[in-house]
Amino acid sequence: MMAGRVAPAVFVLALVASSASASDALAWLTRASQAARQLNYVGTIIYQIGPRVESSRITHMNDDGREFAKVVNLDGPAREVVRTQGEVRCYYPDAKLVRVEPGTFRNVFPSLSAEQQQSLARYYDFRVVGDDRVGGRPVQVVVFEPKDGLRYGHRFWSDGATGLLLKARVLNERGEAVEQFAFSDLTMNARLDHAMVEPSWPVVPRDWQVLENVSGDVVPEDTGWIVARVPPGFEKIMEGWRKLRGRRERVAHIVFSDGLVSVSVFVEPLVAASAPAGFLQKGGLNVYSVKQDDHLITVMGETPGATVRQIAHSITHR
Repeated sequence: MMAGRVAPAVFVLALVASSASASDALAWLTRASQAARQLNYVGTIIYQIGPRVESSRITHMNDDGREFAKVVNLDGPAREVVRTQGEVRCYYPDAKLVRVEPGTFRNVFPSLSAEQQQSLARYYDFRVVGDDRVGGRPVQVVVFEPKDGLRYGHRFWSDGATGLLLKARVLNERGEAVEQFAFSDLTMNARLDHAMVEPSWPVVPRDWQVLENVSGDVVPEDTGWIVARVPPGFEKIMEGWRKLRGRRERVAHIVFSDGLVSVSVFVEPLVAASAPAGFLQKGGLNVYSVKQDDHLITVMGETPGATVRQIAHSITHR
């Protein structure tokens, strides 16, 4: 009799805890997203992808709601990326090359739809694990632990005062870090002017090559390709056709997201000279390609290898 009375109470407490976790996760994500877009900041970011380590200098400015950013590579070949409203310019001075791309698609994290908000609570356990310090600043540490084996875990360090993400780590199925970034130094609420986010070459030298729209705008359209086995919680956020550099034919591009990461599907006509098939891993990014009749299907995303394989082998054309 007592057990019959306790069980409903336990069930109600479990629902309340789940709801609180979802609410806390959404609040944390919203704060981090707003901080990244609204604050002015300058800092050095260290990237670690597998065994490779690189660093970049980033300057971000919000001028009355308009975002501007400039990222300069500090290691390896020189590169400078300047993002303005609706456009991204990549400068390669060693190669005397400028690539101009539309800034229409940016990382979905942490901008979430209502469906993705529910997905986070259903497929990840969100926990605040404590306090720490990054770059000399107090931070809050949170984790998103997957409830299945179809996605990676994530650990984030956000600035205690502003919510800005100062460090992030992607964890594989064994809990090992496969990718991470962190600020090594950071100045927030910095006094910035537009000169600090403008390219080092305001006028492109005459002997440089300018490649415009090299990645191609996505033309939203039903491509006719069906992905039957997307992991639960992944929502289709984009589908259409695009022209890729070096490709004569249009390529079908479909993007899915669970709110933390996105997975891209590319389908292109099979050409012998550009038909690599198989599996490739680069840090937390897994890429799997498979030939299907006269097409090459490629799936890539920060998910376990089993996930991109599952998706690739479930794609058909109606």
